Amino acid sequence: MVFMEHTLGATKAAKILGVTVKTIQRWDREGRLVPARTDSNRRIYTETQIRNFQKIQHSNNTQPTQIIAYCRVSSHAQKPDLLNQRRILEEFTVARGLANVQFIEEIGGGLNFKRKHFLRLMDQISNREVKTLILAHKDRLTRFGYEWFEHYAKCNDCELLVLNQERLSPEQEMVQDLMTIVHCFSSRLYGLRNYKKKLNEILKSETQGV
Repeated sequence: MVFMEHTLGATKAAKILGVTVKTIQRWDREGRLVPARTDSNRRIYTETQIRNFQKIQHSNNTQPTQIIAYCRVSSHAQKPDLLNQRRILEEFTVARGLANVQFIEEIGGGLNFKRKHFLRLMDQISNREVKTLILAHKDRLTRFGYEWFEHYAKCNDCELLVLNQERLSPEQEMVQDLMTIVHCFSSRLYGLRNYKKKLNEILKSETQGV
């Protein structure tokens, strides 16, 4: 009697390996963990394949080596701020004697957690590839919740170096982000009011129909 080995989808495999689905997709493209494909082109992995990959990952578990300097502004109109931010970080890394620093420049809001380079950076930290992450100001990484990301980095052996230079944190960005928050909550309140109004109308019509 032949038994078929149990297979896993990309989501389940990623959960077992402790990474995101995007990471497992990248490993496929890089040839590090290549799955079989279903007729509908979905990735599938065998349990043996995942266990063997875990063993390889464990045996190759070395200390993180990459040094990354992350620069961000919210809009294309702030490109001069982006260039100035990078220049300051370059001067800082030279003064510290840091070599082979990778500079990442990104345009996107501090409340947007779907930024392309930001997500890739989080994956790299999760994979313990980043030794040091350098920021001009903590809100260049995220507008709110920085303490959580600080804890996340520490848990993955990544040191955070923050210059905390207020002048590299454009004031207009704070205004824009606050307006975004106000708009978000205003929309929710408006939606709740509409919901309450409709609910009252339904209750009233049912009461009248009794």
